Amino acid sequence: MSDKEVLLEAFRFHGHKCWASTVGVRTALVAMRALGVKRAGSAGELHCILEIGDNHGAQCFADGVQYATGCTLGKYCIEKTGWGKLAFTLIDKKNEKSVRVSYKPTRHKQVAGSSFMKKRAAGIPPTQIPEEEAWEMVNVLWEAPEEEVVSIGEVKIHPWEEFGEIMGLHPCAECGELVAAPYLRVVGDRHVCIPCSGYDV
Repeated sequence: MSDKEVLLEAFRFHGHKCWASTVGVRTALVAMRALGVKRAGSAGELHCILEIGDNHGAQCFADGVQYATGCTLGKYCIEKTGWGKLAFTLIDKKNEKSVRVSYKPTRHKQVAGSSFMKKRAAGIPPTQIPEEEAWEMVNVLWEAPEEEVVSIGEVKIHPWEEFGEIMGLHPCAECGELVAAPYLRVVGDRHVCIPCSGYDV
């Protein structure tokens, strides 16, 4: 798959075209090239530590990173720090190497000044903005020289230890739903899930 095909598939995965998912794909491709790795398969050969936070507009970055790297929540090979930054560390678990990449906002004023972003600021959903305006905004970042969009750190040694998959699932004595064993809580003589336990964690 070409880089452009990865971008198009990432947009389909994400649901719309936007600058942050574009940056997510672009930084992910750079990180994978730096480590000499391909998109993670079903075994989750890569692990990603995203530095995004909650409830901010740049979270679309995460979908671009997830699609391009193949690091997904379901395989538990992606996590976030909650720092609100457009950056991540990609870890090659097998070869125990990592690299940190981040968005370099050299062209961000152009993005912010695009007709697409002006309409987004006015509350228009991204899927209701004309396609040509979306591509104009995307291409500000996609067609720019790499060094104007991505800041890349050194490839470093990154020791990795696998702790194994939690296999045991047990029904909650209250609601009957299956719960991974470490998440059961004891209330009296009953094993219950966290929501039914009344505990916070």
